[in-house]
Amino acid sequence: MNSNNNIFFEIPCLTEKSKSLSGLELQKKWFKKADKRYLGEALQKFLEYNIGLFDFIDVVPKIEGIGKDIRLNFRSRKFVGAIPLRSPDTGKQIGDFVVRPRYTSSHDHYSEYIDLVNLLESVITPEFKHSIPLSSNNNVKPPLYLESVKYVKILQRAVKINWNKFQNIKRIYSTPKSQVDWDEYAEKEFDPKMRLFYPCHENVLTRFHREFFELKFVYNIAKKEIHSSNTPKDIKFQLQNTFIFLDTKLKNFEERSSRELSIHNSDPLIIKKLKSQANKILKNNFEEITAWRIDYSIVFERYVQFLFQQISSEIGAVQLNNYKIKRHASYIPPWSLNYLEPDIILIKDDLDFVIDAKYKSHLLNLTSVTETLKEEHRKDIHQLFAYSAFSKNKNKIGFLCYPTNEILSVKLNYVSPISNVENATILLGIPMKISQISHLKNAIIDIISEVEKNRTLVA
Repeated sequence: MNSNNNIFFEIPCLTEKSKSLSGLELQKKWFKKADKRYLGEALQKFLEYNIGLFDFIDVVPKIEGIGKDIRLNFRSRKFVGAIPLRSPDTGKQIGDFVVRPRYTSSHDHYSEYIDLVNLLESVITPEFKHSIPLSSNNNVKPPLYLESVKYVKILQRAVKINWNKFQNIKRIYSTPKSQVDWDEYAEKEFDPKMRLFYPCHENVLTRFHREFFELKFVYNIAKKEIHSSNTPKDIKFQLQNTFIFLDTKLKNFEERSSRELSIHNSDPLIIKKLKSQANKILKNNFEEITAWRIDYSIVFERYVQFLFQQISSEIGAVQLNNYKIKRHASYIPPWSLNYLEPDIILIKDDLDFVIDAKYKSHLLNLTSVTETLKEEHRKDIHQLFAYSAFSKNKNKIGFLCYPTNEILSVKLNYVSPISNVENATILLGIPMKISQISHLKNAIIDIISEVEKNRTLVA
C-alpha cells in the first residue's frame, strides 16, 4: 500500500490486474470492525458501497478466492484520478483510491503530458463527481499547474488586444462635471481653499477596468502555482520569458479578488476563453476536492492525429481526421449508430491507410494474455476492418496505435482461405514523448514506404 495513510490503494492506468490485497490485510487496516469469519461478505459489501465511484473512474474491482484466502484486485483503464471510499463495516470514509498516469517519467506524472498538451494546443480538463471530499486532498487532487500553464498562455495572447470597458472613475475638477459627489463636496466646502475642488464620478472607456483586475488576480494564483514545488522545473523554465512579458504588461493593473468571473456575449472570443480557463483555476483553488478523473485517451488520439498529419505533409498524402460515415435506412432502430468515425484516413496514390488510436495496454502485455485483452483486441480489429470496408482503393492497410514506452511495430496478416483476400494490420506502439517525435515519424515513414514497395501483398 502507499505510504500515505489516507490512500487506500494506488495503481497506474491501463493495469490489467493489480497486485492482490488479502482479505485479512484489509480487515486489519481498513475494515477493523468486520468479522474475520465473513470476509467475503465484507468485501462484497465494500464493492456495493463504492461501485458508483469505481465506475466513474473506470476501475473494475474483482474478488478472488474464498475464506481466509480471499483477496481483492483491480483493473484500470483510460482514466487517471481519485475517488473517496467507504468502509463496509461502518459506512464511514476510509481512504482514497488513486489511479496515476502510465508511460510517464518517474519524477513527475504530468510534465510530459503538459508538453503534449502545449504542442497539440489541446486540453486535459478534469471532470468532477459529487461525493464526499477526498481524505488525502492535496496529495491526489488534479494538478493545478495543468490549468495554470494553459491560463498563462491564453493571457499572453489576450493582453495584445485592446479590450476596453467603461470604468467609473473618481476625479477632482475645478468646475462641476459629470456626476458630482455633493456629500463629499459639502464636507470640505466650508474651507475656501477647497471650495473650487469638485469630486466627480465619470464613466471612462479604458483597459484598466474591474474585469481585467480580476483576471490579474487569477494570473497571480496561476503564477504562484507554477512557481511552487508542485510544478516540474522544466515547465517553470519554459515560462520564464512569458512571465517577464506578462509582468511588464500588467504592472499598472490593480488586482481584485473573485470567486467566479462572468462571461458576457459581448466579450471578445479570446477573453471568453480566458475567463472560462480562469474559472477552472478558481474552482480548483477554492473548492474541496471530490472524486475526479482525466481521460488520457483523448490526448493520445489527438497526438496520433498530429503525428500522421506531419507525416502526410512529408510524403504528400491526404489526411482525413474523424471522417463521419453516415447511416441511412428506411427503419432506424433507436440503438443503432448514427455514423462510423475512424480516427484517421490517410490516402496516398492508390493506397489507403485506416488508422485508429486506442489508449489500451495491449503492447504492455506482449508476453501475457487475459480474456479481457483478447476481447478488447477483437473489438479493435473488427472495428478497423469495418472502417477499411468503406475505402474505394483496392490496396489498404490498417494501423492500430497503442501507447508504449518505446517505438514498436508488429504486422498481422489475415487471409481468407476462400477468396484468398488478405487484410493487413500493423500494431504500432506510440511513445507519448515529444523527444521521440522525430524518430517516431521516420519509423512510421519507413513502414509506409515498405508497404508501398510490397503493395501487391496488400489487399
